[in-house]
Amino acid sequence: MSGATPSEAAGTDAGLLLAARPMGEAAVLLDVAPGGVGELLARLQATPPDGVLDLIPAARTLLIHVDPRVLPLAHAARWARSAAASVIPPEEGGEAPAVDLDVVYDGEDLAETARLLGLSTEALVARHRDARWRVAFTGFAPGFGYLESPDWPFDVPRLDTPRTRVPAGAVGLAAGFTGAYPRATPGGWRLIARTSAALFDPFADPPALLAPGRRVRFREVEALPVVRTAGTPVPRGAAARADIRVTRAGILSTVQDAGRPGRASIGVSVSGAADRGALRLANRLVGNPPDAAGVEVTLGGFRAVAARDVWVAVTGAGRALWIDGHACDPAAAHAWPAGTTLEIAPLTAGVRAYLAVRGGIAVPPVLGSSATDTLSGLGPAALADGDVLALDTEPESPIPVAEVMPFDTRAGDDLVVEVHPGPRADWFTAAAQEALYAEVFTVTADTDRVGIRLIGPDLARAVPGELPSEPMVPGALQVPPGGRVVVLGRDGPVTGGYPVIAVATDAGLDALGQARPGTRVRFRHARGG
Repeated sequence: MSGATPSEAAGTDAGLLLAARPMGEAAVLLDVAPGGVGELLARLQATPPDGVLDLIPAARTLLIHVDPRVLPLAHAARWARSAAASVIPPEEGGEAPAVDLDVVYDGEDLAETARLLGLSTEALVARHRDARWRVAFTGFAPGFGYLESPDWPFDVPRLDTPRTRVPAGAVGLAAGFTGAYPRATPGGWRLIARTSAALFDPFADPPALLAPGRRVRFREVEALPVVRTAGTPVPRGAAARADIRVTRAGILSTVQDAGRPGRASIGVSVSGAADRGALRLANRLVGNPPDAAGVEVTLGGFRAVAARDVWVAVTGAGRALWIDGHACDPAAAHAWPAGTTLEIAPLTAGVRAYLAVRGGIAVPPVLGSSATDTLSGLGPAALADGDVLALDTEPESPIPVAEVMPFDTRAGDDLVVEVHPGPRADWFTAAAQEALYAEVFTVTADTDRVGIRLIGPDLARAVPGELPSEPMVPGALQVPPGGRVVVLGRDGPVTGGYPVIAVATDAGLDALGQARPGTRVRFRHARGG
C-alpha cells in the first residue's frame, strides 16, 4: 500500500508538523518543530481514529503506527496535519504530579564528566539535581526514559567505548539528555548517579514509571534502600502441567507468538516469531488461532517427548522431522503419541523451524504476549534441557481436512527482499540509493533476532552529522556512519540514532529471519511502495 509523501503533510498553520514520511507499510514518521513533540503528542492522543496502534515520541520526531487495513498511511498523515493545526485546551487540574527519584551522586564518570563540562563536581550535581526534567520519549530498553530540561544546556559526549554492562538503576548523561537504566544492559552514557526506583515492572499498571510527558525530579539522598528488582521474566516452571518435556533444546529454542504490538511508547519492542508466516502456517495446520504460541527452534537439533497424545506441525526451515523414529513430512499435521519422541534435525537450509502443537503452548503472558524478547528479557527464558511445557485449551476449530498448500520459507543462497523507501532516504547520495537496489549484500555471522547485519557496498551519506534518536520499526534498514546496512529484527530497539534508508515489507522481514550467514541479499522496490 502506498503511503503519504512528505509533501502531503508538510507544514501546518500551527508550525508543529514539518513533514510526514512513510516508514514501511504501517507507520508514518512525523518531523516536528523543535520543542513541539510533547504538544503534538497530546493533540494526537486527544483525537485518535480507529486503526491507530501506537504513538511513539522521540527527540524531534513522532511515529504513528497504524493498521493500514483500517487507517491508510495517507489518512494518518492528514489526521496528523489536522491535529497539529488544532488547539487542545489544557486539562482541568493542571499537570500530573512529578515522579521523585531518589539518587546517590556517586557515578563512576561523575568527576570526568564535570571536567569535560568545565564544572566542579558539586556544581554538576547541583545543576542536574535542580533542573526541571521531563520525559521526552522512551526507547533503548523497556522503561528507559530520555529526560530533557530547559535548565540543562550541556551536550555530553558518549563514551568512546560503550560499557558491556551498565548496572540497573545507573543514572547517566548523553547528548542533551539524562536517563536511568531500568535493567543491566550495555551502554555508552556517562554515569553520574544511581537510583533504586523500580523503573519498569511488566506486571504493574502502568508498567513504565517514566512515561513520555511525565515530569521528573531528582532528589539527592545519602543512601538507597535495597529493593527487589522488578520486571523479571516469567519462570519456565510456571506451567501447571507437563504435557511436553524438552530433552534437547538445541542452540536456541524459545516460545514465540505474534508478539507485543502497541507497546513501543514504553520502550517495548514487538518481538514475536522471526518468521511470522511460518508460525501462522504451523498453527493453521493443527487448527490453532494464527497467533497461538509455538516453539521457535534455531538451527534445529531439538528433541522432546509427549506426555499425552497431541497433534503437531513443523514449518519454516525444519525439513527433517521424526516422530517415534519415523520420518514425517514438514508443513503437515501429524499425530504425536504419548511417550514418543519428536525430533527436528539440524537445519540444512534456513535458520528457524516452528513447532506448533494443537492447543498452543501455555505460558503466562507478559504485557499480553508469551513471546521471548531476547533484547529486553521480557517473556519466558529460552528453553533448556529438562524443561516442561503445558498446552493451552483445545481449540474449537478442527484440524483442516483439506491439505493446506504450504509455502517454503527456507532461505537459499540468494534472497530478494522487497522494501519501501525509508523516511531518511534523502540523507544518502543518489549513488547510495542506486546501489541499494543494484548491488548484492551478504548476511554476516553476527546476525540475530535483534538485527540482520549485512556486508555490501558502503552507502555514502549526503547529510553529515548525527541524527537525533527517533522511532524505529522492525524491518528498518539503518545505516551507521560506516555505511554498512543493519536490518532491525523483531527484537530490535524501538528507537535508534542511525538514518533509515528503506524498510523491508513484513514478508521480506520473514525471509530475512531465515537468512543464514553468507546468504546473498538483493533489495527491490515493493509493489505499490
